[in-house]
Amino acid sequence: MKRFSSSKRVVKVNNVVKGEIDWELRPGGMLVQKRNAGDVSSGPMIKIKVSHGSYHHDIAVPAQSTFGDLKRVLAQETGLEPKEQRLLFQGKEKDDEECLHMVGVKDMSKVVLLEDPASKERKLEEMNRNQSVLKACEEVAKVRAEVDKLSEKVIALDAIVRGGTKVAEKEFLFLTELLMVQLLQLDTIKADGEAKVQRRVEVRRVQGLVDTLDNLKARNSYPFSSSCNAVSVTTKWEAFESGVGSLTAPAPAPLPSSTTITQDWEVFN
Repeated sequence: MKRFSSSKRVVKVNNVVKGEIDWELRPGGMLVQKRNAGDVSSGPMIKIKVSHGSYHHDIAVPAQSTFGDLKRVLAQETGLEPKEQRLLFQGKEKDDEECLHMVGVKDMSKVVLLEDPASKERKLEEMNRNQSVLKACEEVAKVRAEVDKLSEKVIALDAIVRGGTKVAEKEFLFLTELLMVQLLQLDTIKADGEAKVQRRVEVRRVQGLVDTLDNLKARNSYPFSSSCNAVSVTTKWEAFESGVGSLTAPAPAPLPSSTTITQDWEVFN
């Protein structure tokens, strides 16, 4: 990487200080007066043919521009940030500080634009990651559609039970199995970012429907019990790293026993 050095010198005319002049060392050891931004824009314009893969751009810039200036113009044409660009002239990569006219770039000269490999690799990784998230979101959406259908059946079953109609136990078991299938399907989805959030929401939704079915099943077994004596069943869920719950049966409640234990001992000969 070539770098330019600069210095300042005081100019005197007839022992009167006229001002300071900034100097900079150009490639090849030539010491020239440092250009100001206004000097560049007011200079003559040249057209440069820039080749970027299968694309070609005709860029008009001031003749005394630097390659860094050219990159900023190309950023508007190509969408590549200046730090993502590599400019080659006559087969050699040029630094941002190098001036076009100092290395021989003239009107209608050809410059090759390459995208920085590291930047290109980062974009490829980001694109693959976005595609992966999109695919996961689509898979979660399919599960959501199935859960919507099952949710409607749970609501209909709830209305029947609350109406006092006896429902066959297999109806509750069948819906519970279908919901557990969807829960396992969610567990197979590898999700990150937004897809992971959507999957977690569906997992909790399925778990809630399973809990509802358990309570409806208990109420269906005792349709004439009062509200204060109604049986409440709560399903215990075991959480894993993936965010999906595993169904665990609750521990059975201890049953009352009519047996009385005493410590009366009978002595034998």
